[in-house]
Amino acid sequence: MSHIAPTLGTGFDLPDVDPGRAVVVGSGPNGLTAAALLARAGWEVDVYERNAAPGGASASAPVLGEGTVVDLGAAGHPFGVVSPAFHELDLTAHGLRWVHPAVPMGHPLQDGPAAILHRDLDATADGLGEDARAWRLLHRAVVGHPAEIVENVLGPMVRPWPHPVTMARFGVRAPWPAALLARTVFRTEQARALYTGSSVHAMMPPGRPLTSAFGALFGALGMSTGWPVAEGGSGSIVAALVKVLEAHGGRLHLGHEVTDLRSLPEADAVLLDLTPRQVLGMRGADLPASYARRLRRWRYGAAVSKVDFLLDGPIPWRDARLGGAGTVHLGGTAEQIQHAEAEAAAGRMPERPFVMLCQQQSADPSRATGAAEGRTVVWSYAHVPHGHPGDVRPVIEAQIERHAPGFRDRIVRAHATRPADLEAWNPNLVGGDIAGGSMGGAQFLARPTASLRPHRAGRPGLYLASSSTPPGAGVHGMSGAWAVRTLLKERGGAAA
Repeated sequence: MSHIAPTLGTGFDLPDVDPGRAVVVGSGPNGLTAAALLARAGWEVDVYERNAAPGGASASAPVLGEGTVVDLGAAGHPFGVVSPAFHELDLTAHGLRWVHPAVPMGHPLQDGPAAILHRDLDATADGLGEDARAWRLLHRAVVGHPAEIVENVLGPMVRPWPHPVTMARFGVRAPWPAALLARTVFRTEQARALYTGSSVHAMMPPGRPLTSAFGALFGALGMSTGWPVAEGGSGSIVAALVKVLEAHGGRLHLGHEVTDLRSLPEADAVLLDLTPRQVLGMRGADLPASYARRLRRWRYGAAVSKVDFLLDGPIPWRDARLGGAGTVHLGGTAEQIQHAEAEAAAGRMPERPFVMLCQQQSADPSRATGAAEGRTVVWSYAHVPHGHPGDVRPVIEAQIERHAPGFRDRIVRAHATRPADLEAWNPNLVGGDIAGGSMGGAQFLARPTASLRPHRAGRPGLYLASSSTPPGAGVHGMSGAWAVRTLLKERGGAAA
């Protein structure tokens, strides 16, 4: 049964300075968050968006037919529900409603029962048999302080952490490769797969350093504040942001692609919800040569290839508990996940890729109404090599069918979106990379360059506010919020 998420009560404080005029290019969650925060602070704000609808990769549309709501990009929102910026803007007072599935996540295995991540540490641990104690020990310190963890990690890593003790407890788990930690700490395949599956939200092979940070973080959020969905689709988040923006006099210009900053109205600050490739191609940006050189070294990572399905009923899971899971990880054992992710990272299409599947309808019945009444909308994507042009529908269907015999027989309609399609819709999704650039190596800490002011685009008055800046990917608006904080501190004469 779905329910509204509890409020953590954490906001995002900003310096109080004299307002000016700002222009925001791009209306993804980060661009809109930046615009809304500035408008609320009294700034005159204009947002320019190339598409006919706002939202970037947080949008929804009836691509499976009348009566369906399909998330075109982001689907589950473990960071959105705890975002300090979203709390500061009070999005739930502007129509946004978070709803939760019966369980946040499930991970089926070919041999044995599925591993289930409950919204409770003890319930999750109790389902992992002989690994119950190890699961509790690994996660308890993180699960117990979700608000502090979020305030620590949803910002630049190179800064004084607001909760250093909590960060230290999290930090001892973070540096390790998730595959190594899971193999060392756990004995059961259920626990290993559950942890490793969460780690590959990093869009990196779990054998790489720092992937344990994602395994611990995503698991801890699931077991505390949950992995909810936005009622009515992820576009509801965008609708709430637009309401805040317009309530404070901000203006949104749709169908207006910006290719030259000199064509924009004169402003005190320009904020770009763009990744380095688009910034480098923007005329009139006047980037310092040294900054432009650093941006050219930016690396994009592995991609996703997406298929949405309309079924004539629920997915016939072999383990019935998966029917209540908002998210299902289809990757097999921890070893199989590592192999598939390593293949994708190396540019080779895995035979059995890691597949993320979302059943938003388990919490939000509005995903299929009217003409689609009685049917089920299913969202899925596979991790594939960067720019992979092939058809992944057969391999996604095969991954689901292994754990839900008869799935194919229930398909009424399917809609595929390959990496090139994703980029054509939203140029920030370069080659199908949904993270705004690889999280591997130095880019985990230095996004987009090594700087104490990573949201400053090389010169005064120009700022980056995309997932290519800290804290990275996810529908949380915090990259936009941190760009605004940098802008306001510079305007007020303080060190950012």
